[in-house]
Amino acid sequence: MIADQPTLLALDFDGVVCDGMIEYFQTAWRTYCRIWSSSDSVPPDDLAQKFYRTRPVIETGWEMPVLVRELVKGTPEADILHDWQSIAKQTITSENLDPKMLSTQLDGIRDQWISADLPSWLALHRFYPGVIERVKAFLENSLDLYIITTKEERFVRSLLEKEGVNLNRGRIFGKGEKRPKYEILRELLAGVQPTPQIWFVEDRLKTLLKVQQHPDLGDVHLFLADWGYNTQTERDSVSEYPRIQLLSQSQFTQEFSAWRS
Repeated sequence: MIADQPTLLALDFDGVVCDGMIEYFQTAWRTYCRIWSSSDSVPPDDLAQKFYRTRPVIETGWEMPVLVRELVKGTPEADILHDWQSIAKQTITSENLDPKMLSTQLDGIRDQWISADLPSWLALHRFYPGVIERVKAFLENSLDLYIITTKEERFVRSLLEKEGVNLNRGRIFGKGEKRPKYEILRELLAGVQPTPQIWFVEDRLKTLLKVQQHPDLGDVHLFLADWGYNTQTERDSVSEYPRIQLLSQSQFTQEFSAWRS
């Protein structure tokens, strides 16, 4: 039986609070152009929309320019959604690519952009409708709120502060942690007395499934944000996992009781 409300709420950032899809595509496109020596500085008209639809298959940053490569080549979206890992592996092998090199190129292009024009980079991020207001309400009600994300803490903090949200130090676990999210949840569970009632909202089903594998985290309630970077197939499969509850954007912006309906 799920508790009426949490004493500690942990949120993913990209795909739950903030939509960084435009930035993902722009950075992936720039990386693609550099690696594959594309002379086109402007992407095809429909490429961004194709990327947005298939982006949920991405698990690691280096895959993003490879996804752009496949879309430019004309690989069907259905094939990408169905068998992305095999497609990415085949491309890496056939084109003699190194994932570490791809990751370095991607991070380098992003870092150069941030260094040269941080405001324009931040401007590519948007907050989901109603979500930032709900975050403010959580804080006004003195709820213990944490952000657990693979984005760098300084960027999360900058984006939130632009919207008038100021989180204390230690409330954002970012890329620099270099730890899986289940380890951070374990730390939060052990670091507060009495033991908190933790609810964790994440948009990646695989992340929630990894949390579910750890018996000591059995009391952490898990929610899949259906407005984030996941596929319809993943959303449909939630019924197979009793501990994971599908959460809609409209539920998120209401009282906690609505989350359980």
